[in-house]
Amino acid sequence: MGDRVWTVPNLLSVLRLLGVPLFLWLVLGPQADWWALGVLAFAGVSDWLDGKIARAWNQTSRLGMVLDPMADRLYIFAALLGLVVRGVVPWWLMGILVLRDVLIVLALPVLRHFGYGTLPVNFAGKAATLCLLYSFPLLFVAGYGGIVGDVARIVGWAFAIWGTAIYWWAGLLYAVQGLRLIGEARRADRATDADATSAARPAATADDSEAIEGGREARTPPGRHAGDSGPPSSDRKGATSPP
Repeated sequence: MGDRVWTVPNLLSVLRLLGVPLFLWLVLGPQADWWALGVLAFAGVSDWLDGKIARAWNQTSRLGMVLDPMADRLYIFAALLGLVVRGVVPWWLMGILVLRDVLIVLALPVLRHFGYGTLPVNFAGKAATLCLLYSFPLLFVAGYGGIVGDVARIVGWAFAIWGTAIYWWAGLLYAVQGLRLIGEARRADRATDADATSAARPAATADDSEAIEGGREARTPPGRHAGDSGPPSSDRKGATSPP
């Protein structure tokens, strides 16, 4: 993985991001729902395409790992906002989905404190995003009468409910992964501290031994060696010499 910026997947992600305000304007301004659905369709196709290109052309980058999930979340938020303002879905659905993203964002500084960046998107997160992005166009169509609207309402709410459940399940998986990484970082820190302490302890013991030996030499009287329990050598010689 490199730090490249000018890649085809990153360009597609930027185009998707630029489509978010256009989508909101189409939904809330002229209420051109079919054009808005076209923007959502482009977002879904480009999301699938940039992943394929990144893997096939070896153009995976750190910037792409940030832009891709950011575009997905912004489209989810924009579509939810448009549906809520238009009265198609209730506010509580938007609150449940936004709360999950707020908790993920609040966890990022904790991960950075332990030396980790943004967690990679898991399969459950991708599946939840696809379910939600499928549900929103159907819920827009559900606003129209007839058999098409009724079918779109049923299928759209099924995707929305499943997508919301999987979205939170993916968030729990992120939490478990983050806690495991934090635990590994703490264990590594404790092991490093223990190694530093054990490495400093023998040096202190050697210094203490030298100090003890120096003290013994300082206390040994002149003319005798350490450990010699007899009288001084000069006394022995004087006792055996003739007067």
